[in-house]
Amino acid sequence: MNIFIEPSKDQWLEICKRPSGDNRSQSELVQTILSHVQSAGDQALREYALNFDQVVLENLRVSQDEFESAWGYIDTRLKKAMHIAKANIEAFHSAQIPAEIKVETMPGVECWQKAKPIERIGIYIPGGTAPLFSTVLMLAAPAKMAGCKEIVICTPPQKDGSIHPAILCAAMMCDTKQVYKIGGAQAIAAMAFGTESVPQVSKIFGPGNSFVTLAKMKVQQHGTAIDMPAGPSEVLVWADQWADPDFIAIDLLSQAEHGADSQVILVANDKSLLEKVNASMENLLKRLPRMEYAVKSLSHSGGIVLASEPDQIDFINQYAPEHLIIHCVDADRLAETIQNAGSIFIGSFSPESVGDYASGTNHTLPTSAFAKSYSGVNLDSFMKKITYQKLSKEGLQNIGGYVETMAEAEQLEAHKLAVTIRLNKLNSI
Repeated sequence: MNIFIEPSKDQWLEICKRPSGDNRSQSELVQTILSHVQSAGDQALREYALNFDQVVLENLRVSQDEFESAWGYIDTRLKKAMHIAKANIEAFHSAQIPAEIKVETMPGVECWQKAKPIERIGIYIPGGTAPLFSTVLMLAAPAKMAGCKEIVICTPPQKDGSIHPAILCAAMMCDTKQVYKIGGAQAIAAMAFGTESVPQVSKIFGPGNSFVTLAKMKVQQHGTAIDMPAGPSEVLVWADQWADPDFIAIDLLSQAEHGADSQVILVANDKSLLEKVNASMENLLKRLPRMEYAVKSLSHSGGIVLASEPDQIDFINQYAPEHLIIHCVDADRLAETIQNAGSIFIGSFSPESVGDYASGTNHTLPTSAFAKSYSGVNLDSFMKKITYQKLSKEGLQNIGGYVETMAEAEQLEAHKLAVTIRLNKLNSI
């Protein structure tokens, strides 16, 4: 990691930068892919499967036989863990079911609000270097709870043209069998525009690499909603001199191993702690099968020493991490000082990996400082709210004069007349 000792606030913006590739060339490629899928449909998807995944696909959709085979391939221990995770996810999200709101704002003027599910949603499941079957549970289970009628899942195929069995097993647990062997920006295009095989959806969920994130941002301009800009994973660990260096080291590595474009940050009040953490990471790295990814991630990650607690808080809120782990003595109090974070893990025995899999909170979270303005996925993400109003004769008489005055001031005569004509007829009765 790069080390910064008491950096000035002028340096914070540079330290907070996320790793990125050539955005211009990526943007041009993503736009080409979106346009090609929109015009050529399934043919384009098969071309990209061959070019990017080195797979020849006859059928884009996963068959019933493939689902049955996948179910038998997954061992009982993993199935049990997935069931427990799904139950916890459902327990937490069920508490988010919105109540109907009804208010009489004036005598005879009733206003209310109801939540309605988005009828057809799309889910992108990364499956390149690591098949994230847990994301199926995180997104499909709440979507079912919200009442979404149709769930479309796209995920990259493996080298043999199949989908990782754990992804299919998770989909079956969520009673979802509309799974397509499509990855990358082309998957986002397929769900946004629809093809001969893939139905068009109203909203797309799920994390992905920079190409997937760019594609999601672009299809918004064509009328397809997205959950958030959720790109490469990141974590910020906040620690004091009493924290366990081994806990901190493995928490940092657990995000670094996601991919070369992930980023991990350590904010501490003591330089010696950074040295102990670095030593622990060197030892732990040797135990990781994905060491190569972690090492690349660490090359654009950082350890920052800030002695002042207010400076630590300000830096963290400026960075706005996807995940924040607080390894400090007064962790509960410090958690309340944070305004910008996707999800916060309080205390030394709350590793971020628990939230990734099974605590019940959703792991689809805003990255790249979007936690300043976006929430993580929750039950509301799969719904839209409709407002209603109903006026009695008395209600229109009570509010009508105010509406007439405001409409006249805005020079919208038809708006005024919509009230005036009704009031005149009521007054003539």
